[in-house]
Amino acid sequence: MKNILKEERLKNGLTQVELAALVGVSRQTIFSIEISKYVPSVTLSLKLARALGKTVEQLFLLEKTD
Repeated sequence: MKNILKEERLKNGLTQVELAALVGVSRQTIFSIEISKYVPSVTLSLKLARALGKTVEQLFLLEKTD
């Protein structure tokens, strides 16, 4: 799964720490999602989308291998 979390976070002028605080996770979790090392739960995906003003489908993209 591919994501554009980092790009959207930067567009919104947020640091990893700030976004993490908004959705209730650690900065390390945000970093892991941004480098596609961790796939977030549905709940966390929805919180991230809401915090960034996007839909889940806009943030996370399925690849052919998924």
